[in-house]
Amino acid sequence: MTPRSSKNPTIIEVARRAGVSSATAGRVLGDYGYSSPEVQEKVRAAAAALGYRPNRLAKGLITGRTQTIGVVVGDIESPFYASVLRGIGDVARSGGFGVIVTNSDENAELEREAVQLLLEKQVDGLIVSSTFVDGPDHLREAVAAHCPVVQFDRITAGLETDSVVVDNVSATRSSIATMIAAGHSRIAILAELGPGQRDDVGSFVANTDLSSSDVRYHHPSWQRLLGYLEAHRAAAVEPDIRLIRRVAVYSSEAARKEALDLLTMRNPPSALFTADGVMSTGVLEATSALKLAIPEDVSLLCFDDLDWMQFVAQGITAIAQPAHLIGAAAAELLLKRLVEATRPLEHRILSAHLVERNSIAVRTDR
Repeated sequence: MTPRSSKNPTIIEVARRAGVSSATAGRVLGDYGYSSPEVQEKVRAAAAALGYRPNRLAKGLITGRTQTIGVVVGDIESPFYASVLRGIGDVARSGGFGVIVTNSDENAELEREAVQLLLEKQVDGLIVSSTFVDGPDHLREAVAAHCPVVQFDRITAGLETDSVVVDNVSATRSSIATMIAAGHSRIAILAELGPGQRDDVGSFVANTDLSSSDVRYHHPSWQRLLGYLEAHRAAAVEPDIRLIRRVAVYSSEAARKEALDLLTMRNPPSALFTADGVMSTGVLEATSALKLAIPEDVSLLCFDDLDWMQFVAQGITAIAQPAHLIGAAAAELLLKRLVEATRPLEHRILSAHLVERNSIAVRTDR
């Protein structure tokens, strides 16, 4: 048996071993053009014996495809994004594609750099959770250059692509309605309220209408605030603007400080709603520091059902997003687009559901 070299064998060596021309070996290993089944078998056997690994970039120069997908996420450490990436990877792998993942850290400039890097790597398409509200020139340029883009979690105004999102408004509205039905009229909300709304919180509370067609272009945290407001309006409960907290720095520490302020005010809320997992972590740190029991002292509802929530003593009631399905659907849409570039745009809206545990107390003193 010929010992394998530590250096990747060349196509010429594979061709020599198989007794064919290098052009024939290239067609077989590059999956283009025609070769007889017998020749294909000989070439692949020679490649396996030599330990040949195909050069995807070289293949891409011939076929116009590198069989890779580029993904840009906001926070690679987030459990939500981790589950989305698993969904993307599962579908991509089954379709013969590799995945290159980059992290924007919710920073617009870093996102631009990430997209540029992926385009330089000649990915066949992009799956992006963009930090941009509108004017995403880097993504428009990618589409114009015939690199298909699928947006997930957020939809950027002015960018017509396939997309996959969750119906944040209705999921939050129905879940907050559950809290109100349990007797809570003072429900605080802690949310990032990142890009997606130019007005301040007070103006948003006073003026935003659910029927507005631009709701889908808001950041998910604004959509969740909208669901919170709609539940209050439907129950004829006037929300206290002091209980709506915009966490300026996206971190659990910033959320902890806001929660401490809420829970020590003169007339504190009887319940808290956190708009994502980072906010939830900060709130749990605050209630622990104040030695408050959940739900006896304060009730809690969280958006995003994280693994640890089922292991807290009483369990945390949460709104679960189908994160894996979001990723899988985004990858499916991209693979479809690569096969049929002119197919109509597809926008998938997935549902989130309430996972009821024991963190919402029923109030009888209303």
